[in-house]
Amino acid sequence: MTGFRLGFLAALFNLILTGNSLAHEGHAHGDEIPSPTVQTAPRATAVSPLFELVATVNGNGLMIFLDRFETNSPVIGATIDVETPAGPAKAAQDGDIYRLEAPWAAKTGSYELLFTVTAGADIDFLTATLTIPELPVAAAADTQAKTFSGHLRAAVLSVQDRASRTDPALIGIGLLGLLSGALAMVLLQQRRNAGGIIVVALVLVLGTSLALAQTTPSTGTAVIRDVAQRLPDGLVFVPKATQRILAILTLAAVEAEHRRSIEMPGRIIPDRNASGFVQTAIGGRLLAPPGGFPQLGASVKAGDLMALIEPSLAAADQSAIRQSKAELDQEIALEERQVARFRTLAQSGTVSKTQLEEAELTLQGLRERRAGLNALRMEAEALVAPVSGMVSKANASPGLIAETNTEVFHIIDPAKLWIEAFSFSGDQLSGNASVGSDGGAITSISLIGAGFAEDGQAQTIHFRIDDADGRLRVGDRVTVFAETAKVTRGIAAPREAVIRGTNGEENVFVHVGPEIFEPRIVRTEPLDGGRVTIVAGISAAERIVAQGAELLNQLR
Repeated sequence: MTGFRLGFLAALFNLILTGNSLAHEGHAHGDEIPSPTVQTAPRATAVSPLFELVATVNGNGLMIFLDRFETNSPVIGATIDVETPAGPAKAAQDGDIYRLEAPWAAKTGSYELLFTVTAGADIDFLTATLTIPELPVAAAADTQAKTFSGHLRAAVLSVQDRASRTDPALIGIGLLGLLSGALAMVLLQQRRNAGGIIVVALVLVLGTSLALAQTTPSTGTAVIRDVAQRLPDGLVFVPKATQRILAILTLAAVEAEHRRSIEMPGRIIPDRNASGFVQTAIGGRLLAPPGGFPQLGASVKAGDLMALIEPSLAAADQSAIRQSKAELDQEIALEERQVARFRTLAQSGTVSKTQLEEAELTLQGLRERRAGLNALRMEAEALVAPVSGMVSKANASPGLIAETNTEVFHIIDPAKLWIEAFSFSGDQLSGNASVGSDGGAITSISLIGAGFAEDGQAQTIHFRIDDADGRLRVGDRVTVFAETAKVTRGIAAPREAVIRGTNGEENVFVHVGPEIFEPRIVRTEPLDGGRVTIVAGISAAERIVAQGAELLNQLR
């Protein structure tokens, strides 16, 4: 019975090891299997005051990236002659990169390269070292153990290490366990305990070693690819190919004196001397002129007919008109009789001709007044354009009742616009100001005048837009940057170069290497509509990322 139990336990032990590996597919037990090594392609870099060059190995050739040192912009149409281990060669242009056949780059070693770059009137010589390392080889799995306990421990650890994968070798281990357990029971029943145990151990070691030898790779291959990523020390590695895709551009930091600016909220309003309203003076029903009402955006000239107003009289007005008509009719009848008598008397000389003429003039005036009342509802008021410009607002529809204060049309000149800004600082402005518009363009504006702050309210300031050019429209909300008399010293940089971190700090990226960017914390002040002044955090002559900083900040 003792032998039977030992054999049964041996078989059960092997089944448990194999069963755990098969039943827990997708779960790792023990140490994880290391992932393949990710490496960048071998590369050579060279930098000069004019150019920045990066050459990377691509198969049996080199890809050469040539950029301007200050701006990081690609250099197109250059001539690149290279002194290589195989002799002089010339790189061929392929879009915004250059390619060079280099079969010698397939061999391990270190190679000195000399690049002669000619771009227009600029000629430069750059030297670089290209090192081709050996591919890393994974250590082969141990296939032999010096002692029985070493073999057994290696087998158990190997099975546990592969617990997350279903492998045919594990099934073989399970079958060997069953065979070894059955053999152990037979031998131990024949009272060959010591020999049975040794046989069971040997079967376990041989079966496990065979399975491990089939499942353990002898060599490994490194994965070579250039991936933009943030390094553990906080620097950002961006290959030149990725920089081209992200359109990364830089500028040299130049320290200078700048006038301090203040920010003011504002809105676009039309020029008061180049805009006007079309309103009715009497009120009534709108009628379309010949050709119809002008539409939004239509150009009109001063004096153009915009609409007609048919007077609409209220009941009280109509009653007053009827009363006036009756009174005039009565006066006209009396005056006609008076004129008839004067004509008779004038023939006998009793009434002078002067009296007769006065009576006739009075009668004529009464008749004209009566005719005016009859035509009162028939005459329409003509609404004309007070200025030349574009229709920016139209509230006209046939049959619409317009009151005396109704704004029927608003006409503006889009080329003559003002900005109404509000200042809370009270600083004296120097006169130069600007606003930012879509696309990063800066629009210059001129100071017209400033009012006074009343009851602690903001000071109203008017600016004239020198060249609107369709970028700004009436009603747009803008931020005005106006210079003051105070002077500060710093580095002017585009606003898009400064990004705000998750902790609220302002950061810029400094181009410290051909493919390395370093984030820096800075302090800024407003300069104008498209720029800020960096007053701390950056030294002169460093290269700041002027375009694409937000994309660099998203790399992880």
